[in-house]
Amino acid sequence: EVQLVESGGGLVQAGGSLRLSCAASGFSFNDHAIGWFRQAPGKEREGVSCISSSDGITYYADSVKGRFTIGSDSAENMVYLQMNSLKPEDTAIYYCAAGFFPRQLYNETYYLSPLGMSYWGKGTMVTVSS
Repeated sequence: EVQLVESGGGLVQAGGSLRLSCAASGFSFNDHAIGWFRQAPGKEREGVSCISSSDGITYYADSVKGRFTIGSDSAENMVYLQMNSLKPEDTAIYYCAAGFFPRQLYNETYYLSPLGMSYWGKGTMVTVSS
């Protein structure tokens, strides 16, 4: 059974930091890309960041570049998202997701699109107060 379990969300003031974690199981970690997506109230789900497990290549949405850092631990099947300099507009439910990418595509469009993901976690809420 595939499972993606997020943790680490919460309430933080603007300018603060949070670290999200995603525990993955039930699929081959090394031929998947693992990403973080978010959905704010009334908005569509959007890609935040993604890491290719096989080669460690990372992708970021423009809105989070320089503030968020994605990382993974293949030995533990864990993916992390370190979020610094948080802004109120980062408030959303954050989802961990996995997509089958057996080879590197070198195109962030594929890795940051929710359509490219096959498995989803239930999400964790991040609230940034002003």
